[in-house]
Amino acid sequence: MLKKLGSGSFGNVEKAQNTETKEIVAIKRLKKKYGTWEECLQLSEVKALRKMNHPNIIKLKEVIRVINEAYFVF
Repeated sequence: MLKKLGSGSFGNVEKAQNTETKEIVAIKRLKKKYGTWEECLQLSEVKALRKMNHPNIIKLKEVIRVINEAYFVF
């Protein structure tokens, strides 16, 4: 993690760097807790971002669930 970028009603966003590839990414940590992986994948935000392909919309690279927390990597 490099620095905090912002905070909102549904989550916090931080700037991070991949230690292997040195790629700069944004990671959104959702505030709500998710009991299962399926719960994370059923989020309307995940479904919409996976389908989006537009130069003005940031690409969702990965969805991660650790314990009960969900993270979106952009």
